[in-house]
Amino acid sequence: MSKDSIGVGLVGTGFMGKCHALAWNAVAATFGETRRPRLVHLAEADQNLADSKAAEFGFARASGDWRSVIADPEVDVVSIAAPNPFHAEMACAAFEAGKHVWCEKPMATSRDDARRMLDAQRRAGRVAALGYNYIQNPAIRQMEALIQDGVIGAVNHVRLEMDEDFMADPDAPFAFKNGASSGYGALDDFAVHPLSILWRLTGPVSSVMTDQAKPYASREGRPVETHEIATSLLRLRSGASGLLVANRAAWGRKGRIAVQVFGSKGTIAYDQERMNEFQLFTREGDERAQGFRTVLTAPAHAPYGAFVPAPGHGLGFNDLKVIEAHELLAAIDGRPARIVDFETGFAIEEVVHAMARSHDERRWVDCPA
Repeated sequence: MSKDSIGVGLVGTGFMGKCHALAWNAVAATFGETRRPRLVHLAEADQNLADSKAAEFGFARASGDWRSVIADPEVDVVSIAAPNPFHAEMACAAFEAGKHVWCEKPMATSRDDARRMLDAQRRAGRVAALGYNYIQNPAIRQMEALIQDGVIGAVNHVRLEMDEDFMADPDAPFAFKNGASSGYGALDDFAVHPLSILWRLTGPVSSVMTDQAKPYASREGRPVETHEIATSLLRLRSGASGLLVANRAAWGRKGRIAVQVFGSKGTIAYDQERMNEFQLFTREGDERAQGFRTVLTAPAHAPYGAFVPAPGHGLGFNDLKVIEAHELLAAIDGRPARIVDFETGFAIEEVVHAMARSHDERRWVDCPA
């Protein structure tokens, strides 16, 4: 790894793989990074697809074997955007080869694999970040600052919802995400995102009570092995209470992460489908004029100004991945960075597994400290 550049390897070229490629291509120009990413080596499931995507994304080399990316001496950091069951093997191999890792969420499909990834990262001493790009939103960052500054007082309750409708159609065919090898379903596919936001806004979870549901028991005559809906009561380490609902079968919802944080002096509310604004209520002033006010993101809300010089023009999903790449580069260079590292990522995984256990055992379950 030179002072002027960093070699990037990419494993997986689907939706998230393309997001990583776009982010690596844009991060230096957006943030004026002195260390520019070099797109060195890309891997896919077969050589023809790898060749096609390497040409499309701008990678110098392509392979039908992901191990070739990790073995490449010019690769300094590996973006892992392969299906969830492969995360553990790929990340551990990358650490053993001395690479930094940017891995999409969830960390793994089992607690043991997630633990193995964390242990491998600790041994290697390399930087590792998980793809929780929603925490990079300037709106979320400003909400966090307002909470920390006591603008809404002491937080006593938080509610989080994540809803999409890609599993809402009862006649849709059986998909990979309906099988047990993909994980629990809504818990590790969805709930991890609002949990990452919760960690930033109000801190860790201490215990959970969870119920999961399958709106459709089978697809194409095959039993559905994952749950599309999960509802969890939360107790936070801060003493606040909470509620988290995740639903992959919510007709009409396309990318909703709704957050409400209630405090002793006011409330903050946010919806990911309107990702460039949030709502703020404070009890100050004449009660006849009190009410929620809309705050539009603007250059005053860093790092919005790195993209757009004027308020209200808005950022998008891929812009958040660019911010995430910028934060990862900062961590690699030893600068302060806002990432979900493997330590925090594993803590989030522990909560997800506690939720699944709570559903199975029909009781409150404590989360490891």
